[in-house]
Amino acid sequence: MDRRQALALGGAGVIATLLGPSLAVMAHEHPPATTASGIDPIAFLDPELRPMAQAMFSPEGTNFTVESLAAIRAGSAANAQPPSPDVPVEELRIPGLPGQPEVVAFLVNGGQPGARPGIVHTHGGGHILGAARNELADLQQLATELDCMVLTIDYRLAPETRYTGSVADNYAALKWFHGAAANIGLDPQRIAVMGESAGGTHAALLAIEARDRGEVPVCFQCLVYPMLDDRTGSTVPVPDHIGRILWDARSNRFGWTQFLGVDAGSAAVPAAGVPARTESLAGLPPAWIGTGGADLFMAEDMAYAQRLTEAGGAAELLLAPRAFHAFDKLVPQAQVSQRFTAAKVDALRRAFAAG
Repeated sequence: MDRRQALALGGAGVIATLLGPSLAVMAHEHPPATTASGIDPIAFLDPELRPMAQAMFSPEGTNFTVESLAAIRAGSAANAQPPSPDVPVEELRIPGLPGQPEVVAFLVNGGQPGARPGIVHTHGGGHILGAARNELADLQQLATELDCMVLTIDYRLAPETRYTGSVADNYAALKWFHGAAANIGLDPQRIAVMGESAGGTHAALLAIEARDRGEVPVCFQCLVYPMLDDRTGSTVPVPDHIGRILWDARSNRFGWTQFLGVDAGSAAVPAAGVPARTESLAGLPPAWIGTGGADLFMAEDMAYAQRLTEAGGAAELLLAPRAFHAFDKLVPQAQVSQRFTAAKVDALRRAFAAG
């Protein structure tokens, strides 16, 4: 797999490491069959996405275990592209909230005069994988294109830390970012939160936490195929041709269960850890939500946009047709990926212009 594949889902190298050299072989040994719905999960996809999907496809899906996580994390880190020397990156140690440890974060494209907008970024990885360091190259490109700075957070992962710890990490970083605005050239009124996949969980929870605490204004939330509802793939079924590439129902149950500390989809799930279970979405900042038509999270993302709108908020929803999870990073040259990325960047640009 190339470096784009290694970065998807914070990175797709996670999946490459998990499946190892048998990844392409599995696709030939187990060609995708028509599902019970009569829809072939590969043929359903955008033609430009099918070769990559075919290479990753396994009828059995993924099988994460707590014991396998250390090796998968190491493989993902080894596959990450190093940051460019042309855009500054500063590693920070930010004080945690009371009773919490310090937070590691990286400030991308800082150190310039003026009052530029900023993004607080939370990486993907299903709550169990990924690292902020693995995202730096892509974030450098985004920061340059938008003439902004990005603070990406190395929040603590599950199962070592449950959702309360990672939410505390992210809020501590957001609060530091806002408080340091005058010193780092940040406009404190133009701070957006952004995350992909499980990073979308964290970005959405961060917007909710900021609303509830009332200390830091967030002007926008950019949620990229966000993982918003623990019930998907457990108590809420998914059509059998949806969510078959990269992140499936079994992966989803595992990731949410480790993050929450209770079984995903159960009555014991704490609403504070799940954006879709949050009782009220009123008063949240405007949102851009982008997802794929073959992504496991499609329905929950559409539902979240609807709930934001019904609560009096502004939500722009982009459903990329016939696209699987993290398609934009895995197949960036595809037309559907280019349109998706352009729309995401344009939404952030418009949000910063509006303040």
